[in-house]
Amino acid sequence: MTQRQFRLPDLGEGLTEADIVRWLAQVGDTVTVNQPLVEVETAKAVVEVPSPFAGILVETHGAEGTTLAVGAPLLTIQTADTDTYVDTDTNADGTGGNGTGANSLPTSRDAGSIERTPVLVGYGPRTAESRRRRPRRPPTPAGPVHTAGPVHTAGPVHTAGPVHTAGPVHTAGPVHTAGPVHTAGPVLAKPPVRKLARDLGVDLASLAGTGPDGTISRADVEAAVRAAARTAPLAAPPTRDAPPIGVIPAGATFSAETRTWHVPVTGIRRSMAQAMVASVSAAPHVTEFLTVDATATMAARDRIAALPEFTGIKITPLLFVARALLIAVRRHPMINSSWVEDAGGGRPENGGRPEIHVYDRVNLGIAVAGPRGLVVPTIPDAGRLDVVGLAHALAGLTTAARADRLSPADLRGGTITITNVGVLGVDIGTPILNPGEAAILALGSIRPMPWVHEGQLTVRTVVQLALSFDHRIVDGALGSAVLADVGAVITDPTVALAWS
Repeated sequence: MTQRQFRLPDLGEGLTEADIVRWLAQVGDTVTVNQPLVEVETAKAVVEVPSPFAGILVETHGAEGTTLAVGAPLLTIQTADTDTYVDTDTNADGTGGNGTGANSLPTSRDAGSIERTPVLVGYGPRTAESRRRRPRRPPTPAGPVHTAGPVHTAGPVHTAGPVHTAGPVHTAGPVHTAGPVHTAGPVLAKPPVRKLARDLGVDLASLAGTGPDGTISRADVEAAVRAAARTAPLAAPPTRDAPPIGVIPAGATFSAETRTWHVPVTGIRRSMAQAMVASVSAAPHVTEFLTVDATATMAARDRIAALPEFTGIKITPLLFVARALLIAVRRHPMINSSWVEDAGGGRPENGGRPEIHVYDRVNLGIAVAGPRGLVVPTIPDAGRLDVVGLAHALAGLTTAARADRLSPADLRGGTITITNVGVLGVDIGTPILNPGEAAILALGSIRPMPWVHEGQLTVRTVVQLALSFDHRIVDGALGSAVLADVGAVITDPTVALAWS
């Protein structure tokens, strides 16, 4: 038996520490590879850390609420001596080691051919030999399937023809005869892809991956969602009561002397506070406002919601505002940019001159009030998505954020942001820029109001928009043009056809 220590890995770019939220396994428990052992909260998200190997959990190196630095010991597992070993050695910064540390063991007992396989969080150990021997997915039988004895399966069976057996058939799931045969083998998919599939209700076991060794990609999941939307309703997401707003959190302590509650500022809330202070201090904010007639957009929403492609998706005004902003960015790309104070990285030959970096892709951030505070998950390269894909992406992100299931990867790389304060019942606000971005658009509540339409005073559905921007990059003319374009598309959705 061997005891192996696992250190806190770097769970995201630039993260230096994490708080232990909850242990999912206790000392003495038998654990398996990739079994979630602990929840930790970083500056960006709450993340489940899975076990890199199987064995018995013999020690945890921190109580719930403890802050650990990346690279610090997290847990120790006692493993059995087997023919295959996994290198879990990490440097002090939590990155992969050089294979010479105490946790580093050969993958074979043959000292003449020592190989090491680093384990990434979210992946099980896989040696080169096991990768070569992985069987391909069996082809779909073109005709009837005959067996001479009982048939046992651990999951659904899919065939292209009838199944005939001479004995009983035992399955742990339904039997279908319209698709490929699936066995109980492992499903190959990276953690972000697994999370996306979980959020969108896609069974990864039902997909044939198009990546290396049959790995399932994000594109495979999105294609499955689009195919399902055309043929059958998607499973409705679980209903959730709205999280309470403004209540004292459970982790607070009460001081009888001062008659005050003391609330620890950790993880996501600490990161949000630091980001807001940095943003207001560094970027000169300007906010412009626009009130527009959204009657045509709300009518279009009702018509789109009835289309089969959108079955099972809640169509909200945010979808149309996001589409309008993407169109405005395409017409005015300078709004999708960032101010870099020292573009030379401190090199004397550059003289510390600042630059404006304009992004060729729109990574659209959506501000969401999650259980642990404000988070801004992003839709990577949102401009490439059609309306159906954008609707799915918005629904998946907001559902994951409110369920506290975002990963650090979901919160990185934003280039421009939308915040929907209208869902809170307020007309509009002055949004603060997400650090490193040049603009943020706020959507206010949509309500019937008196409006002059075609020369007559009538009641129309009206919404207020607010655009805050970094005045170092965006002058009044550019900011006004972007906001006016968004308003034009909301007023008349057919404008989007001309500008797309």
